[in-house]
This record gives sequence, structure tokens and C-alpha cells, in this order.
Amino acid sequence: MELIITEKDNAARRIADILSGESAEADRQNGVNVYKWGGKRCIGLSGHVVGVDFPPEYNDWRDVEPVELIDASVEKQPTKENIVRTLRLLARDASRVTIATDYDREGELIGKEAWELVREVNEDVPIQRVRFSSITKNEVSSAFENPDELDFDLAAAGEARQIIDLIWGAALTRFLSLSARQLGNDFISVGRVQSPTLKLIVDREREIQAFDPEEYWEMFADLQKDDEAFESQYFYRDEDGNEAERVWDEETAEKAYETLESATQATVDSVSRRTRTDTPPAPFNTTQFIRAAGSLGYSAQRAMSIAEDLYTAGYITYPRTDNTVYPDDLDPEELLDTFVGNYHFGDDADGLLEQDDIEPTEGDEETTDHPPIHPTEDIPTKGELGDDEWDVYELVVRRFFATVAESAKWEHLKVVSTVDDLTLKANGKRLLKEGYHAVYPYFNTSENYVPNVEEGEDLSIIDTRIEDKQTQPPRRYGQSRLIEKMEKMGIGTKSTRHNTIQKLYDRGYLESDPPRPTRLAQAVVKAAEDYADLVVSETMTRELEEDMTAIAEGEADLEDVADSSREILATVFDDLEESREEIGKQLQQSLKEDKTLGPCPECGEDLLVRQSRRGSYFVGCDGYPDCTYTLPLPNKGKPLILDETCEDHDLREVKILAGRSTFVHGCPLCKAEEAEEAEDRIIGECPQCGEGAGSESQRDEGGETAEEHGGELAIKKLQTGSRLVGCTRYPDCDYSLPLPRRGEIEVTDERCEEHDLPELVIHNDTEQSSAGQSDESDDGDEPWELGCPICNYEEFKQRERKSGLEVIDGIGAKTAEKLAEAGIDTIDDLKDAEAETVAEQVNGVSEDRLRNWQAKAD
Repeated sequence: MELIITEKDNAARRIADILSGESAEADRQNGVNVYKWGGKRCIGLSGHVVGVDFPPEYNDWRDVEPVELIDASVEKQPTKENIVRTLRLLARDASRVTIATDYDREGELIGKEAWELVREVNEDVPIQRVRFSSITKNEVSSAFENPDELDFDLAAAGEARQIIDLIWGAALTRFLSLSARQLGNDFISVGRVQSPTLKLIVDREREIQAFDPEEYWEMFADLQKDDEAFESQYFYRDEDGNEAERVWDEETAEKAYETLESATQATVDSVSRRTRTDTPPAPFNTTQFIRAAGSLGYSAQRAMSIAEDLYTAGYITYPRTDNTVYPDDLDPEELLDTFVGNYHFGDDADGLLEQDDIEPTEGDEETTDHPPIHPTEDIPTKGELGDDEWDVYELVVRRFFATVAESAKWEHLKVVSTVDDLTLKANGKRLLKEGYHAVYPYFNTSENYVPNVEEGEDLSIIDTRIEDKQTQPPRRYGQSRLIEKMEKMGIGTKSTRHNTIQKLYDRGYLESDPPRPTRLAQAVVKAAEDYADLVVSETMTRELEEDMTAIAEGEADLEDVADSSREILATVFDDLEESREEIGKQLQQSLKEDKTLGPCPECGEDLLVRQSRRGSYFVGCDGYPDCTYTLPLPNKGKPLILDETCEDHDLREVKILAGRSTFVHGCPLCKAEEAEEAEDRIIGECPQCGEGAGSESQRDEGGETAEEHGGELAIKKLQTGSRLVGCTRYPDCDYSLPLPRRGEIEVTDERCEEHDLPELVIHNDTEQSSAGQSDESDDGDEPWELGCPICNYEEFKQRERKSGLEVIDGIGAKTAEKLAEAGIDTIDDLKDAEAETVAEQVNGVSEDRLRNWQAKAD
């Protein structure tokens, strides 16, 4: 029996289909899919199924000094027991093993881990390695016809990263967490790559905070020739002879504007024209792909997750690459030809094939492992992909089209005119030849019209204005710009940078997008700078990355590099240990500031966001137990304290992070007061305890008394900001129905015949939510006709029983079938599922999509 091992289950399914001619059948063993055809078996791992960790005696943070971890031994332990067990069972009977994991440093290490597991149970079986850059029939078939050997040097480089990251991350994380007395789920995380990355973001925030704006003035005049008007701007020559538009002295600006404002004509002094060639962009490497996807609104993590799904499905090439030069064996005309006749791309492909010469562009980086990211010959229909997947797929296709398209041409027209001793300029541009813009509509091609004029011609001044402005601080790094910066500085790799940013969000170091550091993030960086600068030094991280590259190239040894890293970390701890108390105080103060809303209205102490023993969040006073003042917070999501402050109560506003259901809660005290002031709107009788809820005989025979009846249904607003339809006899009667959190509720004159309740309409221009409704309305400003609240809830429950997963927005019948094959049959199954594991088992479903569905299911 030949055993084929891939990196993930969806890759195993795809490769099995290709090699078997789609005859492979899936068999579940230990909860793992094994694909069978003929004498072959194919199993997908779950990325790393073996991890590195310290021996169990180092697990207790309180009993083990962090510095002891530096020289502690590192063990390999299975992390996915069922997959490891299944792999070993299959390997025992294998006559040949083929490793088909991804071809990069991480994939080679995963392949080596599989190699070691196989060798534990079968010492003599031949093991070969196949490599490919796209999971297509041609590439996979060719790879299996030309197998190679496992690259143990490349795998060792990945293993070195694992070991070094474990030692640095664990030792520093424990030290800072213990110093700040911040244990449990809210420990303070530090990492070899994430800390220098965090410093980049914190440094930029410091620049923004320290920025001192300068005032300046700019002047404009609208000129007219015949009936054609255009804008021109005042400029002068600075001391270096360069054109300058900003006037830094108010008196000078006002004097110049007096002249401009009083004038009625401007005389054309010069007219210059030039054409500019606009060359097409280079092929996509990982960084440039993330940047382009970012312009479409996708985070780095989301963009890469989608790209990996498209790669596994065989639609694009491997998305982790530094290469920006297509390989010689890629025939652009042949690939273009596969798109001919396609509904979405056929016309553009035809147009490109009609060019006299097809010569792809090239970037500065050329590598030999993977080609730039481009589409394969396997083209999906739009219906086979979700909206996000199609957006990203189309981006990749059109980028390839752009790289083989002709250059665009622009005409630039500059008109300089004079008013007394003032000079004005107008810059026009016109697209003469669309070129690659015709197939790649992601760059700005807006034109600026300036009419044809001649030197000496007088133009009418029809309007003037002066604008008082201030210089602006530097912008925060967007995620794509941050990844570019990390790449330039040698921080991380193409495979890890987007994950590093996501980890910083997950650890509570970043908020918003573009990312902004929290107070805790700034305190961690400050503590590192003050007491152990190497922790946040990009130089140290870059040098370690260079060492790992040397391992991959066979020029360095894993043990030597790991020992050198341990020595560096020991030096860091020499400095840290001396300042443990100061570091702890600094971090504790920042942690408190991150949780502080403002003054308590009863005692003046700080109000803090706290977490109950049950895990729910609330606002409590720092003066407890002397002061027991509290405010409720929504019971869904995690609170994030914003910089915006309530004018009435001097409390910072709160945002609730809950995936796609994230919303701004606002001032908690305002919400509580609004709820107290809001009057319940009676809409009908309570079906549980109203006058008609119990029979006469029940009441006469000792059942519920008249006092226990008479409940009415009312629209209520809670102090948490939520709204519901509930009984006026609460808490004696707890009957309730959900309502959307936001939007004006209209109680119409139309009534439900079955329940004798009015029908409701929700007027909202942002989010609409209720039982069974998405938190994001597809209708924008359109009102949502919720109808009878009882009918609405019963319909939701019926849909949930009937359709199961399909009640979740974004899960259709086909996706529900795929999820069912992975053991996800109900909404409860979905809530409890591990997104990472399910994503590996279900083709075309990413971790991000699963987490979004889980958020909706909650």
C-alpha cells in the first residue's frame, strides 16, 4: 500500500481526486478522513501534529523561575492524537510513503515530522517527497512522476524557529506576567517577532502623539476660458528653487490673497505638455498581494486565509512567495487561452491575446521555490465561491492579466498664469491609452480637465478662496503597509507576518484598523526599552532570521543557532531580573489604565471594567468593597474602552468586540439612565400570564389566582442597551422575545390575527438583528418589517429546526452538506467546533468564515 501524506485534509481530498480520477472514497478512521483508491491511501494532517514544549515539570508558572526555561530541554509531543494514531496505523502497512506537504520552510518541517512518525513504526519503508506550487492536475501529476527527497536542512530551519520562539516567548511571557501579577487567560504575551512588530506600531503612535501641528495657508482661483472653468493654485519658489504651495506666514498669505481676490483676470504665462508611460504592475508576491487585498477592505489575516483556500481548491498558485518573476515554464498565452470564453474574463483574455507581443512584467525579487501568485488553468464559476473568495480570486486573475497587458499612456498639461506678481498653476491629466487599466480596475484613473489655452491669453477669474490648514501627523500603519515595513526591516517571514499582526490583536495589544496600540502595548514596549532593549530590537530578530536561512542552506547548524539564541536571552534576563519590581509596577499601572472608564459618580474613585467569576463583564468601582457602585455591560462580546469620552459623565465610551456583531455600546451610565427613563410601551397581553392565559376552572380549583394573572407585553429597554418584548410582571413572569439592539421601533396599526399583537417595523440605516437575523442588514436604509414579535420568533425557531445550519447567513445547502460530513449537523455543533480543525476538513471554508458563523450562532 502506498501512503500519501498532505498538510491538510482539504489538500488530501483534492490530491486524491486528481490521482484517482475522482474515484477515491473517504473512510473515517479515528475521526480522520482517509482517502482510498486501488492500493493507495491519502491522509491530510492538520498542519503541525507534533509540537515542541518543555517537560511537564516546567508547567507550573509559580514554581518555576522564568529564567530556568532558557536552558530547559525541549520535547516533541503529539498535538493531534487522533491524526498521529491514524498515521501510525497506516504507516505500519505502507510499502511506500510520499510526503506532499506545502513546499516552504514550515511545510518541510511538517513533512519531517510526518517522516519521523512513519519511521517510528516502519524503519525500512521508502519515503519520497513531492513538491508543487498549485494543486492542479498537471502540477500534481508531474510532481508524483518526479519525486525528490525531503530537505532536512530546510526542515531544520523551521525547527530552529519553533525552538527559539518557544524559549523566548515562554520565558519572557512568564516573566512579565508574573511581574505584573497578570495570570490566567489575560497573561502578558511577548514573542521574538511580535515584540519588534509591536514596537514599530508604538513608535508610530508616539510620533503621532508628539506631533506639533504648524499652521499654513493655501490659495486657489477658479479660472475660465469661454464656458470652461478649471481650478488653479497659488505657488512660489522656495529658497531651493522648488515649487511650494504652502504659505507659512499669515500676514504674507493675507497680502497675497488681497491681490488675488481683487483681480478679475489672469494671464497665461506658460503651457507645457508631456506624455507619461504608465507601466503595468509586477506579479504578486505575498506582501503585494496583501497590500492589494487590503485596498479592497480585507485584513492581512483574512486575505491570506482566503488565498490559502483558493490554493487548496486548485484555483491559484501557492500564496506564500517572495517571487515577482514568472518562471520560464509559465506560458502566458497558454494560461490566457484557458480564460477565453469565460463569462467574466473571456473578453479581456481575448483582447490580451490580440496584442502583438505578450511580455510579462518582472519585479525585483526572483526565487526558485514558488512562482508569483497567479491563477491556474482550473477556473471556478462564481457560484462555487463565496463573495469574499470571488473578490480575491478576481483580484489574482486581473493582476495576472495586468502583468501581460500593455502600458497605459497619460498626457499631462501644466498651465502657469500670473496675477500681478503672483503665479498660479493648474495641472491637468488625461488618459490617452487605457492599457493595463482596462483589465485591472484597482488603480485610480481619474482625470483632471484643463482646457487648451495659449501663452499670453487672458482668463477670467470667477472665484477665489484661501484655506487655513494645519500640518497633519504621520498616518498609522495600515496592515499592508505594516507588513511592507516588516519585510524591509527583516522582521518575520512571508509566512508569519500576517499571523504576527493577528496575534497582537488577539493578545489585546492592538485595536481598530489601522492598528492602534493599547496602553498595555505601550507599557510593554516601554518596559522592554528601559530594561531589556533586545526584546524589541529588530536587529536581533533579523539576525536570527538570517541564521535560520543559513541553516536552510546548509551553512549553519540547528543546535549552534539555538544555543546562541539562548545565550542572548540569558543576557536579557540579567537586565530584567534587576528591575523586576519596577517593571511590575509599570505594567500594573498600564493594565489598570486600559480598564479605567473615569470617575465613580458616588465616591470619585475610578470605574473599571471587571469580569465576574462566571466570565461576564461589568463596570465596578475601584473603591470596592467600600463602594459597591456597578453598571451592567452587554452580555455578548468583549469590551474595549475607547478614547472618546461622554460629555455628561466624563466616562470613556465602550465598544463591544463580537466578531461581525461588533458595535459601539457608548457610555454605560448613559445607557443605564436611558433605560431607567424609557417608558415601557404596552403592545398586548402576555400569552403566558395574561387574562386569557389560564382557564376559569384552573383559577377556581386552586390554580393561579387573579393576582398571578394580568401580565401585559411591553417593549422594554435594558440597562445593558438591549431591547426586548417582555412581561410587565417580571420577575414573576419571565416571558420575553428578542428585539434588535438598534433602530427605531415603529408599532404599526396592523395586528396579528393569531396573537392579537401589533406588527413592528425597524427603521435602521446600519445593523439590524434579531433571532434568526443577521447583524448586518443587506437592505441598508430599507426598513425591516419584523411583524408580530411572537410570529417572528416562532418562524425563526421553525427555520432552525427545519434547516439547521442554513439559518445562519452565509451557509447554504451545499455548505451545510460539507459541514455535516465533518460532523457539524446543528448550530450547537457549530458553536462548539474548533474552527481550525473544521477548516482543514471542509474544502472551501476558512477559519475566518467559521468564526464569523460562530459569532452569528451566538
